[in-house]
Amino acid sequence: MAASVRRDKGAGDGANEGVGERKCAVEKDRGAAGHGHRRAKGPEPKKLVSPAGKRRAVHYLCDERSYAERNACRLAQQPRSTQRYQARIDYEERRIRKRLHELAKKHPGSGYRRMTRLLRREGLHVNRKRVQRLWREEGLRNPLRKRQKRARGHSGNSCAVKKAEYKNHVWCWDFTMDETSDGRRLKWFSVVDEFTRECLALEVERRMKAKDVVAILTWLEAKHGTPGAIRSDNGPEFIARAIQRWLAARKIAPMYIAPGSPWENGYSESFNSRMKAEFADREVFDSLLEAKVLGAEYQRYWNQERLHSGIGYKTPAEFAAELGPDSATLRPPQVRSTQQPTLISTGT
Repeated sequence: MAASVRRDKGAGDGANEGVGERKCAVEKDRGAAGHGHRRAKGPEPKKLVSPAGKRRAVHYLCDERSYAERNACRLAQQPRSTQRYQARIDYEERRIRKRLHELAKKHPGSGYRRMTRLLRREGLHVNRKRVQRLWREEGLRNPLRKRQKRARGHSGNSCAVKKAEYKNHVWCWDFTMDETSDGRRLKWFSVVDEFTRECLALEVERRMKAKDVVAILTWLEAKHGTPGAIRSDNGPEFIARAIQRWLAARKIAPMYIAPGSPWENGYSESFNSRMKAEFADREVFDSLLEAKVLGAEYQRYWNQERLHSGIGYKTPAEFAAELGPDSATLRPPQVRSTQQPTLISTGT
């Protein structure tokens, strides 16, 4: 009977112990980071791997925590001989540092590789890696060079020099930036026919790359036909290889304006300024979808309701409808002045 009781007691203890282990396992797993988390092990202090870092840790334990040096070195895993080591003064390295400063003033814009060659020419037997280390420790690293843009344009492609002579002769395009109410970026892309002043496309996205511009151009070509040329600035989206291939395949002449001369792309700049003053700056966009819907409405207003003085106070849709199949001989009508010219007799 006693043996049976002992077996039951032992079995109960084992069962309870198993339940406790399972409960602890669940508690340990609760709240743990999942697989693939960038900090799955949790925040851990940085390891002291360099002798200098361990030396600072030992000094802190001795000065602030009143540890004995032996105990502090054992905690930091720093040999006491390394802790007490006094660095020797390297007079040759001092001379190299001084000479590097002199050469950096004499040869601005040079790096440690050129400095290594110059020091070797002076008869110093120095290693390139040593010069690189001293160069960086002395703070003589050169500033990063600004990457130059692949500017392709010139003033000969200005809208004042090469003017559009008929419909679909010259298109112009450009980007303008805006944002939604939450501060996220909006990127507007517009395409305008310079002869009819018609806004062919007004698209908006969070970001837009060269492949997105190609897709819009392909859609415009199917709807309006192939233009003779396209005028733009030297933005990265317009000089991209994808754009160049698309233009070359359709024999469309790219007309890049001179860098830093936005007035040479006057029709596109004029459209963007009026679009922002009449529409974008007066609206608060809560989402990208709202910007798309309102942008399409403004494009309709620009083409069908807004009067343009450059085409005789007509809408672009009206002016384009008046053009016949051969619009190359037509010109936008000029608005005459209401003042009568004064005739001056010069006598006989």
